[in-house]
Amino acid sequence: MYKVFVNDKPLFLTNQVVKETDFQLFLLESVDIKQIIVKMFQNKIDRAFLYHPDEKEIMHKLKEKMPVVKAGGGLVYNKNGEVLFIFRNGKWDLPKGGIEKGEAIEETAIREVEEETGVTGLKITGKLQKTYHVFKRNGRYKLKITHWYEMKTSFTGMPEGQIEEGIEKVVWMKPEEIKEALKNSYENIKLLFQEEKVIP
Repeated sequence: MYKVFVNDKPLFLTNQVVKETDFQLFLLESVDIKQIIVKMFQNKIDRAFLYHPDEKEIMHKLKEKMPVVKAGGGLVYNKNGEVLFIFRNGKWDLPKGGIEKGEAIEETAIREVEEETGVTGLKITGKLQKTYHVFKRNGRYKLKITHWYEMKTSFTGMPEGQIEEGIEKVVWMKPEEIKEALKNSYENIKLLFQEEKVIP
């Protein structure tokens, strides 16, 4: 099963039908995906399930229905075991950004972390799960697939937020501070921390 976030609300892609009553179930094959997305952005639908019998085909079917944007990002640790966070659009987030032509996704992730935070000397130490969310650009809804990597750095300078990307703050957070920050973050970011088990 995949979780795609639309306006921070979950859209589940599943090959199983569960008998519940508090959500709407649609057939992925025939659904007007834009209609569901608009309703989720308007807060008329809180969560929905898209059903397709073949699990291997589910994500492929969704990609056929909307343009896809590929991005890379990093969950970065320093020598003290602190994690690098950025603050933009009123929420705590992790550095990430879109892939450029001819770039490997790992290169994208490192480049974006460097550009958005000024932190250098990054080494990828592991691959995390991909996250999925829908956003609107130039009047079109697009599916962003972000490839996340765990990274380590021995950087000791002052991180600096990329102003043209609207980043107001860049901070290193101790594990006990992360829990509080995640209360004002995105669902996709929370998923990464559930996977990482960083929080005490």
